[in-house]
Amino acid sequence: MSVSKRRQTKSRKRKRASHFALKKVNISTCPKCKSEVLSHHACATCGVYKGKEVLKVDKKDAKKKAEKKK
Repeated sequence: MSVSKRRQTKSRKRKRASHFALKKVNISTCPKCKSEVLSHHACATCGVYKGKEVLKVDKKDAKKKAEKKK
């Protein structure tokens, strides 16, 4: 790996680092159970995605997850 000949200025370093910021996570609500769900993901509590049941979720596990969130 090469060694730079000149020191990088503060402004140049900060311009590069401006893209390192964390991005906001898109959270929506499940239309069936009203819990928070990431966009384009199946609901972990009820297993529904786009109005269809995709995952089989035990009701006991769903209650535990809902209680932990509160």
